[in-house]
Amino acid sequence: MSELTVYTTSWCPFSRRLVTDLDRAGIDFTSIDVDEDAAAAAVVQSLNNGNRTVPTVVFADGSSMTNPPLAQVQAKLAV
Repeated sequence: MSELTVYTTSWCPFSRRLVTDLDRAGIDFTSIDVDEDAAAAAVVQSLNNGNRTVPTVVFADGSSMTNPPLAQVQAKLAV
């Protein structure tokens, strides 16, 4: 299992950008589309004051970031 989960949608340019950046950086992650998974959408809403804001990144330690740049994710992972 990867160290982080990225909640996305297919239509969100910020989601596409982060996923592309993570791929290019060689960072392993699990991507979940909140449009296709109601439980995932509920997780995102619980982390964002009721908003379904993507991308939302959840780390193995349970912490999360909303719409972070790659550098911020790398810093958290100490990559």
